[in-house]
Amino acid sequence: MKIAIVGYGKMGRMIEAAAAARGIEVGLKLDEFNNAQYEGITAANFRGIDVAIDFSIPSAAVQNIVRIASLGVNLVVGTTGWQDQMEHVKNVVAGRGIGMVWSPNYSVGVNAFFRIVAESARLLETEVSYESWAWEIHHSAKKDAPSGTLLKVVEEMKKAGYTRNVDVASNRAGAIAGTHEVGFDSPADTITLRHTARSREGFALGAVKAAEWIKGKQGFYEFGDILFGHHA
Repeated sequence: MKIAIVGYGKMGRMIEAAAAARGIEVGLKLDEFNNAQYEGITAANFRGIDVAIDFSIPSAAVQNIVRIASLGVNLVVGTTGWQDQMEHVKNVVAGRGIGMVWSPNYSVGVNAFFRIVAESARLLETEVSYESWAWEIHHSAKKDAPSGTLLKVVEEMKKAGYTRNVDVASNRAGAIAGTHEVGFDSPADTITLRHTARSREGFALGAVKAAEWIKGKQGFYEFGDILFGHHA
């Protein structure tokens, strides 16, 4: 199996290491020095590439997806901050007949956290004395706030039927890998759910596993669906 890494920063280097550990060849690495205007996305460069893994920047993600899809190459996308164009991307994936896995977070624990939070929201939807919040903190270099992961958390709460307001907040400081918290508070008690990442290596491994899974497949998938199946 041969992959391309689109966005060769800290995450890109972790993905390279995770791929090597699983016997996967990295055939192409694109970054701001060789793909600033998408000039690196060519048929020649992507010849023999099975899957491209994109951890680039929000402003480039959609064009990266569209151009790579036009070459018939499957994708794993972990870049966040472009979700307002999700329907367009899904149409591109379907129109090109490729496969794509999307997630704002490729940690197995975070994807379990999505479902735990959703079930909590479902149970408390009719308990109007409980108000809720969602909060996250990441390293100071993270470009989008709130994080794509936190937005996904709130989205999953809404899908579960939680219609009341969720107060959302973010912080950026230091080298924190990522902490996400959801709480429900009433006059009687407080429920707090929290996921804390110790490092970003788990995100890289999840992305590589997603690439292994999507090789040769068609359609649009979320990482949580691969791990746990679709919602009932």
